[in-house]
Amino acid sequence: MIRVTIDGRETCVPRGATVLDAAGKLGIPIPTLCHLEGCRAGTSCMVCVVRVEGLKRLVPSCAFPVREGMVVYSAVPDVEQARRAAVELLLSEHVGDCEGPCQRACPASLNIPLMLRQIAAGQLDEALVTVKRDIALPAILGRICPAPCERVCRRGKVDQPVSICLAKRLAGDSGLMKAEPWSPASDSGKSVAIVGAGPAGLSAAYYLRARGHACTVFDEQAGAGGALRRDVPEAVLPRAVLEAEIGSIQNMGVVFNLGVRVEGPVAWEALRRQYDAVILAVGPVTADEAILLGVQAGARGLQVEPGTYMTSQTGVFAIGAALRPLRMAVRACADGKEAAFACDQFLRGGQARGGGRPFNSVIGQLTETELQGFMQGAGPGPRREPRKGRAGGLEPDEAAEEARRCLHCDCRKEETCRLRKVAETLAVQAGRFAEGGRTPVIWNRQHPDILYESGKCIQCGLCVRLTEQHGEALGLGFVNRGFAMRVEAPFGADLSTALTHTVDTVVSACPTGALSWRA
Repeated sequence: MIRVTIDGRETCVPRGATVLDAAGKLGIPIPTLCHLEGCRAGTSCMVCVVRVEGLKRLVPSCAFPVREGMVVYSAVPDVEQARRAAVELLLSEHVGDCEGPCQRACPASLNIPLMLRQIAAGQLDEALVTVKRDIALPAILGRICPAPCERVCRRGKVDQPVSICLAKRLAGDSGLMKAEPWSPASDSGKSVAIVGAGPAGLSAAYYLRARGHACTVFDEQAGAGGALRRDVPEAVLPRAVLEAEIGSIQNMGVVFNLGVRVEGPVAWEALRRQYDAVILAVGPVTADEAILLGVQAGARGLQVEPGTYMTSQTGVFAIGAALRPLRMAVRACADGKEAAFACDQFLRGGQARGGGRPFNSVIGQLTETELQGFMQGAGPGPRREPRKGRAGGLEPDEAAEEARRCLHCDCRKEETCRLRKVAETLAVQAGRFAEGGRTPVIWNRQHPDILYESGKCIQCGLCVRLTEQHGEALGLGFVNRGFAMRVEAPFGADLSTALTHTVDTVVSACPTGALSWRA
């Protein structure tokens, strides 16, 4: 056994082990992209570099063997800087969207492409789960949302945008007569007072209750809903839909204390003493009212900590129109969800940090040729108008047909892409080394089951090594050199010929969305 020290911690590993092996034994995370257990090292990505005492250069931990008494530094500034630069260089040639433009435009960050695929497959229950993960009131918003997602839908560059809002409405309506798609978590023993029963307050109550916290919603009006009840005509938002969606939140165990106005310093202080946290969803707040609440106000509304929605009073959060004027109920609902996430962190004894936004690679403007490439995987028909008119909404068969018009702009490995995870962990600057134009978006659809998007390939070489290791007759290889180097089937062969029995292996191993299943 060989003794090695990494970041001040000592361990013993067998002769022939690498620094990465030793770090793994110690539980020290070292990011990798071109490494795979059981596959010979490639050392192409240089994301796993470390500093070894006595050496002038950084070395790739995946291939560097340990020596007796070796001292290694992994979490030091120059190592982190080198790893970050390595990922930024890879991203400078990476062409692909992590999230679709529609999801990025949605204030609630709803995974719209996934919802559409589920609706296209007739999986309304699954689509409802997807929607409710980010939007607490989908049946309501499906009728009143101005659909900023549709304004950026790339299908609109070809003919008309996908009817996202009506599809979301169908998913929401499908859940009105059912129990919630998931039960609240076990009781946390914590309680939250939510002042204001508008869309922001309702959303906060939904997500906090889902996390197991006892929630009481206070509102001075006799009915919950705020502006949804007060300002939206019955013809646009039927009261039966409003009541049903509010009822589903009540059925989760949220308590509504309506017709009660919480007013004055004494009442506010009593509320703070009685509950472990308070969320203010009270609508516009004046400077004088802020003084009575004991929180700081800015030019447009209450001041909160960015990302957490916590006011100057510990444990008191503010959302919706209490922060700034709002024109979209979906933004209010997003506030409620995000504040609930931060409030949950606070209630569990941690620091309220909020959820933040994940790293996103963005293609940007597409050429006409690229748009047509996206169209090859989408339904060709025009935008489907509901048989019953817009007020009647889409029927399941209509929604499925409409959902198939989606261009699938999001990455097929959005949740599992290792490049995205490493980029987020290292807090990279995606465009740091970007210069001039970008590589075109190109699809190789020669294989019946998978897609190969060469613009997403980082030339890690895993697929090349694996097809060789597993005995593919042709397999994959590198062609050309330098910036023109790319992975292809040799001798101009089709991908379907090059990949036979190793398809599962190479798709699973690919650290990006370059090789992915078609679905």
